[in-house]
Amino acid sequence: MEEKKLFQAKTSRRTFLKQSATALAMASFLPSAFSCSRMGGSSSGINSKFKGVQIGAITYSWRSMTPKTVEELIEYCKQANLSSLELMSGELESFLGIPTNPTNKLMAEMRAKAEQERKSQKPKKGDEPWRFELSDEQKEELKAAGEKFKADVKAWRTSLDMSKVEAIRKQLNDAGIKVHIVKYSPAGWSDEEIDYAFRATKAMGAMCITQEIDLNSAKRLAPFAEKHGMYVGMHNHAQYGKEGFSCDPVLAVSPSIMLNFDCGHYYGSTGKHPADFIKKYKDRIYSIHLKDKTGPETKPADANQVWGQGQTPLGDVLRLLRDEKWPIYCDIELEYEIKPWSNAVKELGVCVRHARELLL
Repeated sequence: MEEKKLFQAKTSRRTFLKQSATALAMASFLPSAFSCSRMGGSSSGINSKFKGVQIGAITYSWRSMTPKTVEELIEYCKQANLSSLELMSGELESFLGIPTNPTNKLMAEMRAKAEQERKSQKPKKGDEPWRFELSDEQKEELKAAGEKFKADVKAWRTSLDMSKVEAIRKQLNDAGIKVHIVKYSPAGWSDEEIDYAFRATKAMGAMCITQEIDLNSAKRLAPFAEKHGMYVGMHNHAQYGKEGFSCDPVLAVSPSIMLNFDCGHYYGSTGKHPADFIKKYKDRIYSIHLKDKTGPETKPADANQVWGQGQTPLGDVLRLLRDEKWPIYCDIELEYEIKPWSNAVKELGVCVRHARELLL
């Protein structure tokens, strides 16, 4: 039986992929490389695919304990039982050795020097409270350092050997973990850096980058996505709760523009059932962010909650995907308060188990 592709393509999307030279070159391995129908179990024992629904997480979820190495990232996934990731580009680039921003260190040095000079003047009781202020010369020095850093980053990105990215991909894959999105959000970057973002994402084995939903950003990124035979997943916060907002003009830009739909933010800002939205846009949704929130009429309104204590109908969303067999990635985004006796990795494990129970 022929394996299902990532999405049940409409004519426009099928045409888009067929017309993309890159996609044609990749056609022989697209299903195994990108389809969530192949993700899940592994010899490592990590498996967060339940009843055909691939549960993963955006690595932003452990921002309170950001992994410093690929090995640490793998260990987090093992502890939480996560076989699927939306990878923050900041983590990926850190693993790859991106230049560090010197301005924070420079600013701290300037402040420390000013404080030392202030102490040497032996301030008297009753003097005005001291406040550190940059001189014009220091402002120029910081500006020059920032501009140099920006140029250094661009040079690093555009010259990066993609075999280094592929090596990280292999490490993760060997551990039973696959990355399906890299969150670059590069709409404000130079053309060369946007192209790098798509090349690096592809080298990671993913097919989509994300960007906050915006018409101009869609227009900016669509040509690059089409060139590479990939997608841009437009992520939402509270936009759908604003009067008159619609994703339709954004999606109309190109078949390469998809949705990175956050059902928690959608429910929290509108009070509407996210399953109805998913049914309408199922062919244009690449992935779904999962979180539990209160609704807009609840006090507190639109507030993050421990899973099972909020009002977001997560069970309905997950069971809809299960029953309809729609191969849409689902990613936990951990945003509720973590108690002192726990941590982000432990809480992600709790959320994975909660999702499993909702699906079984």
